[in-house]
Amino acid sequence: MADIHLKQLKKSYGDSVAVAGIDLCIAQGEFFSLLGPSGCGKSTTLRMIAGFIRPSSGEIHIGHDDVTALPPEKRDIGIVFQNYAIFPHMSVADNIAFGLKLRKLPRQDITTKVKDALRQVGLSGYEDRFQRQLSGGEQQRVALARVLVTEPRILLLDEPLSALDKALREEMKYWIKDLQKKLGITTVYVTHDQDEALTMSDRIGVMEKARVVQVGAPAEIYEHPRTLFVTTFIGHSNLIDVTVRDRQAERIMVTFDGRPLPARAREDAREGQPAKLVIRPENVIIEPPVSSEISLPATVISETYQGSIVRYRLSLGSQEIVAERQNQSQIKRFRPGETVTVGWDPERSEALFA
Repeated sequence: MADIHLKQLKKSYGDSVAVAGIDLCIAQGEFFSLLGPSGCGKSTTLRMIAGFIRPSSGEIHIGHDDVTALPPEKRDIGIVFQNYAIFPHMSVADNIAFGLKLRKLPRQDITTKVKDALRQVGLSGYEDRFQRQLSGGEQQRVALARVLVTEPRILLLDEPLSALDKALREEMKYWIKDLQKKLGITTVYVTHDQDEALTMSDRIGVMEKARVVQVGAPAEIYEHPRTLFVTTFIGHSNLIDVTVRDRQAERIMVTFDGRPLPARAREDAREGQPAKLVIRPENVIIEPPVSSEISLPATVISETYQGSIVRYRLSLGSQEIVAERQNQSQIKRFRPGETVTVGWDPERSEALFA
């Protein structure tokens, strides 16, 4: 059963459309990310779920309940924002207990719940500390504990890691995902960071210009993008100009500089149609085996050392592509100006149409 169901959810400000009719089901216990660039409508969607923004039209259901017109405090939702919102004049314990005191719970119950919440977020013993004594990651954990202590049905996270440095973001994203999995709480996570979404999510909804343009598991979103926008927003892709030659049972044939190339089949492919052949850099093979279906002459333009990988820019005559190889001692390196052949598995390529 869907824990959150959005039905034709829309939000407009005058002539400006912030969210343009979203239909979305999020399962109970799922970690669902709304991913997209700034201004695409993802935070507006989250705030409508929370009840902070009233939709222009459409419905929001949590479980069996239509909560579209309910105020935030009636929705059984917890939300964590980017700026933590820790009260600097309160101790960690008082910050976490704040919502429980508003609910007028008995003092002993509050003490027990605060200790449990601190244990959940790995901050046992921090009860008497204040904001100035906490790192950014610790403040974010306190903000999360303050939400979890009220035992909400739904957890909403609005870019909670964007204020942290890179190393701490890496640590926190795994920690949040592990905690969410342990608690089993339905979670909606808003981010513009593709790595966060791919790492943490059970499913991702990619947003572009107020619409959700693709929903799927991380591997599906990355490996089978439906549009050029999703392709270019999620990771780096080589986009080669090709023309559809014909369609076969499980494949299509395209032509590049007069050469026929097989690619994964697309239902919307038509003979003579221009397209972009999409190949991820990690799927480009330099010096493929003789048995490879695709083998094209290329010239190395540049080699860039990036630690765990080595990145090559390659000329395919009229166009350039990028290849990435693992930096391993037994793998041959190539130098600028060197002539090589390149190829890829046709099943790891796809023709997309504008």
